[in-house]
Amino acid sequence: MAVRDPYANYKQQNMQTKTPGELTLMLYEGCVKFIRRGEKALEEGNMELKNENLIKAQNIIRELMVTLRVETDTARNMMQMYDFILSRLTDANTKNDVKALKEAERFVVDFHETWKQVIKIDRQRRHGAGVQG
Repeated sequence: MAVRDPYANYKQQNMQTKTPGELTLMLYEGCVKFIRRGEKALEEGNMELKNENLIKAQNIIRELMVTLRVETDTARNMMQMYDFILSRLTDANTKNDVKALKEAERFVVDFHETWKQVIKIDRQRRHGAGVQG
């Protein structure tokens, strides 16, 4: 009989209770984390670790692209931004381009901060705790 890892069980339950918006926010957070780890590895000359982390960041951006529904102009613009971020991450990884990496990071951080605000506003609307006007 296998012993269950209570932490793994908790993480799985936690993921299953997240809204799609919260899951998207987690993807942005992970992407930023991997970009920063990749940048640190690049600074330290650890090309294997840089590559590993930047590929993880690229995969997150690809996942965001695959799951994005592009029925609106806003969504189509987001897709173009994701494509741009992916190209900057690829350049950063293949050319050791710190400038490209910083540029990608800035856009992902901006998306993360914007998404946090969207979730906050959505929660306020759904739970009646919005700003009274």
